[in-house]
Amino acid sequence: MRENPDDDPFHDCEFGPDAVLGTHTFHDVLFTDDTETPVNVLTGETPVHSQASVEEAKAFAASIDTDTPQIALPASVETQIETQSKPYTAAAFFHFKATGSLERHRAYHAAYDSDAFTVDFEADYESGDLTITVDRANDS
Repeated sequence: MRENPDDDPFHDCEFGPDAVLGTHTFHDVLFTDDTETPVNVLTGETPVHSQASVEEAKAFAASIDTDTPQIALPASVETQIETQSKPYTAAAFFHFKATGSLERHRAYHAAYDSDAFTVDFEADYESGDLTITVDRANDS
C-alpha cells in the first residue's frame, strides 16, 4: 500500500487490487425463477407477497436511485415470512452477499470508485451467476 492514502483507493481495504483484478464469477447469488419461497403448509401455495418474476426483480433493482448499479439478490425465506416481502432485494452489484465477503465487497467498491480501474459486471438471472471484471484503466 502507498504511504499517501489519497493516492491509493485501497488504503482502507483489507484486500488490495490483486484480489479483484481480472474476471471473477460468483455462482448462484442472484434472484432467479428458482429462488426459494415460503409455502403455506395448509394450502400448499406460495403467499402472494412472495410471488415474483425475474423481470420484476430486475426492474426493481434498476429503479433504485443511486449512482451504483444494483442487482437483485434473493431474500431468505425467513425474511419473506417475517416482513411479508418479495423474494428479492436490491443491492450494489459488489454487495458482500454476492461476492462472499465484506473484504471483497470493500475492494470492489474501492475499484469501482477509482478512476484507476474499470469495473464491469454481468448479471445472469437465468443461472443466478454474477460476473465482475476489473481492469486497470490504462490497460483497457
